[in-house]
Amino acid sequence: MIDVIIVGGGPTGLMLAAELRLHDVRVVVLERDPEPTTVVRSLGLHVRSIEVMAQRGLLERFLAAGRTFQLGGYFAGIAKAWPQRMDTAHGYILGIPQPVTERLLTEHALETGVEIRRGSDLVGLSQDEDGVTAELADGTRLRSRWLVGCDGGRSTVRKLLGVGFPGEPSRNETLLGVMELTAPADEVVAVMTEVRKTQLRFGAGPVGDGDGLYRVVVPAAGVAEDRTAPPTIEEFRQQLRATAGTDFGVHSPRWLSRFGDATRLAERYRVGRVLLAGDAAHVHPPLGGQGLNLGLQDVFNLGWKLAARVGGWAPAGLLDTYEAERRPVAADVLDNTRAQTELMSLEAGPQAVRRLLAELMDFEEVNRHLIEKITAISVRYDFGEGHELLGRRLRDVRLRRGSLYGLMHAGRGLLLDQTGGLSVAGWADRVDHVVDVSEELDVPAVLLRPDGHVAWVGDDQRELLDRLPRWFGADTVCGSSAHS
Repeated sequence: MIDVIIVGGGPTGLMLAAELRLHDVRVVVLERDPEPTTVVRSLGLHVRSIEVMAQRGLLERFLAAGRTFQLGGYFAGIAKAWPQRMDTAHGYILGIPQPVTERLLTEHALETGVEIRRGSDLVGLSQDEDGVTAELADGTRLRSRWLVGCDGGRSTVRKLLGVGFPGEPSRNETLLGVMELTAPADEVVAVMTEVRKTQLRFGAGPVGDGDGLYRVVVPAAGVAEDRTAPPTIEEFRQQLRATAGTDFGVHSPRWLSRFGDATRLAERYRVGRVLLAGDAAHVHPPLGGQGLNLGLQDVFNLGWKLAARVGGWAPAGLLDTYEAERRPVAADVLDNTRAQTELMSLEAGPQAVRRLLAELMDFEEVNRHLIEKITAISVRYDFGEGHELLGRRLRDVRLRRGSLYGLMHAGRGLLLDQTGGLSVAGWADRVDHVVDVSEELDVPAVLLRPDGHVAWVGDDQRELLDRLPRWFGADTVCGSSAHS
């Protein structure tokens, strides 16, 4: 039997598959499209996603395929400098088109042994106490112990489960595409600079290496009845003329798409043996570039927990912490995109609030707070009372013998012990014990979950033994099941 079926072979599904394979879970990814997408919906990775890639030893290949920069303006397009003193060793944005991200994650997934079946369209599912049966459009039936829907905002899995998806429907729609322009580059820049003074949902920027292609974004005339139908090049021309006074001579489109500003959050992330992740669990306007990043971070939280359940060592309730931790994060992202949407309105009231917020962002603390929210490095899970690091992810601190994230490629827990006097003997198959010192870490020792979040801080072995079972199950030496 397959351990886990993942429906959806985009970045979220591929990342989850690779995370599961780190723990020898048998995974099959079902992707409806026969070929990888060429649509560039996401343009880059934020700080927390960059850290995720570093934690799994993938960052170098991503850096080689993208471009790093420090650019403000991620909150509602308010132009401010990149904040200083961010709590990260990777304080930059990585510009990398979504198809490239997907290609790199596909390569990584295949290297770990993931089976990807393209042209596989899920049309039905059922589950019982022992597993899930997935029915495909060609009549094939597959049986697995678990199934995860990573199949986007129009998720078939979510609909088959009957999970509610409350929120607000699209009120505004935007056209997006890659095409050639006949207008000279300096004219495009001049027009875009002028139009964006009053219309932030407009842009035209070159893509590729001087091959004349542009990524064009322009408001649509309204919300299409059939959201799945791509716009035409003539629709682009009409809307460009209406918005910018020129159509730039657009022609020869490579792909055309549309997106709305619907904001919805799934009522549940799990029904029995079926779970939801990424856009299948939440959709929101693309403001701040958070969508793809949010999905990657969802499954970075989920992967090791589901693997623990498959492997039989998960303490009771561990898998439930996925929804408990990630759904509030998604709700916060939905709220900040709602706020950004209001701030981008051209009406007098929102514009007054926008000007006020722009003034407040001149304070470094305010600017940093908002960008850390967008880049997800301020996320803190509720692990109860304790040290200020508890529940937060730990940045990539430098050690005498390397760096913290360089020790986390295998996806296991980690005890970073600066005292040399602690032990994880009963959990050595799940937790690595590293004795090393960091001048950047002013605590005796930290216990990290596989996703890099701090589960314990201290120097008391008894406290450590009390905390280990909560996240890593029973002591394999003593057979303890405390907290399980």
